[in-house]
Amino acid sequence: MDGSDRLFMWQQLFSSCGLVTLHQSLQQLWMLLLLCLICRFTFRLGLGSAVKHVVSVLVGVYGLFLFFELHVLWVLLLSVLCYSILLLSRNSSSKGVFLSAVILAFLLFGELHLIDAVTWHKIRGSQMVVAMKAISMAFDLDRRTVGHLPSFLEFLGYVFFVGSAVFGPWISFSSYRRAVDGPKLTWLWLCSSFICLVKSQICLLVSSCIAPYLFPLFIPLYGNAFTQKWLDAYENAVSFHFSNYFVGHLSEGTSMLAGAGFTEEKDNIRWDLSVVKPLNVEMPRSMVLVVTSWNIPMSVWLKTYVFKNAVKLGSFPAILITYTASAMLHGLSFHLGAVLLSLGLITYVEHVLRTKLGSVLSACILSRPCPSDCNHQHKKNYWVKLLNLVFSFLVVFHLSYLGSMFDPGADEQEVEEGYAAIHTIQRWSELNWASHWVVFGCWIFYRLIL
Repeated sequence: MDGSDRLFMWQQLFSSCGLVTLHQSLQQLWMLLLLCLICRFTFRLGLGSAVKHVVSVLVGVYGLFLFFELHVLWVLLLSVLCYSILLLSRNSSSKGVFLSAVILAFLLFGELHLIDAVTWHKIRGSQMVVAMKAISMAFDLDRRTVGHLPSFLEFLGYVFFVGSAVFGPWISFSSYRRAVDGPKLTWLWLCSSFICLVKSQICLLVSSCIAPYLFPLFIPLYGNAFTQKWLDAYENAVSFHFSNYFVGHLSEGTSMLAGAGFTEEKDNIRWDLSVVKPLNVEMPRSMVLVVTSWNIPMSVWLKTYVFKNAVKLGSFPAILITYTASAMLHGLSFHLGAVLLSLGLITYVEHVLRTKLGSVLSACILSRPCPSDCNHQHKKNYWVKLLNLVFSFLVVFHLSYLGSMFDPGADEQEVEEGYAAIHTIQRWSELNWASHWVVFGCWIFYRLIL
């Protein structure tokens, strides 16, 4: 394909995919953005806190109704159940564990018996946000980070806060309280929100209109029968990655637009909520940084409320429990569970291997960048940079493999219901289970190192 043909194809793709995608996105989102502004302006008025919580509940529930219609009742039911459990166990010191078990049972029973798979798949994200907020509050009450159980109205205002109710992210109860206090309206607030929203639309365009045609329309690479499978896997992975960045940047924008997601130092307010860091994923140093940059608030939540409670069992069991908890929150989806548990295994093996190699070679090749005053003898040698680059390419290889199943061209009904187990097994079989074999080889090498 010569330059003129490629330019013509780009123009056709922009008109047939790009403009349509942006139009549909804005058509679906403009009302949610308006609700976020209404919530923000209401918080700035000199109203009582009870009135602000009422507005937060009403606006948040209406925002959910716009996307889920009457299925929002399931989210309401989960919220009422959570507060009831918190109320009944208010004198217990194990509210977090007990509420987590109840929520897990509700989510499993709901998915298996109460509602059809397509509907449950649609509301699963909002269910997960409510669950994370309620569980974090329960553990904070156990740790006395939150002094007392908030009123029912304040609790509902928190879980239905419109900035995070539909697309996330998880925000702490203290973040919601600061939003209710209503920091002043500034151009920095508006510009920060707008930039995040623009980023989200760019990521949506890449996911829908560029990544599926990456090879050879945008990058002139052609493969034989073997390499073409990996090029296709990489395209699928990139498309899936940017769909996640779209949701992440969109949630940054809606949260800040509604008044959350800022840090305050003396009189200086910075609107710096960060949900995703795409560069850490697309040009990774390690899988550890990938999983923490994929969804930063959820990573913080899992570390604070799952990993730290399970670490007394040992590092590897704690990692497995953390990724299992993440998989269970995402629902009974074989492909997500398989990906998350594989990620846990890859992350653990990579971490222990690089730690041991860093110790043996006295080199800065750990999963995370070393501080400038570390004790390693070799810091910026060429072979150190080369070794880190090898690990980076290995992460890209794993991400391509894991993301190969998220096919943007798959049947719409299959996507809505969640990919079947056979789909995951088939995709990984086509790639000869390469990533799992590589991880096993890395683990054997780790065990052989003195």
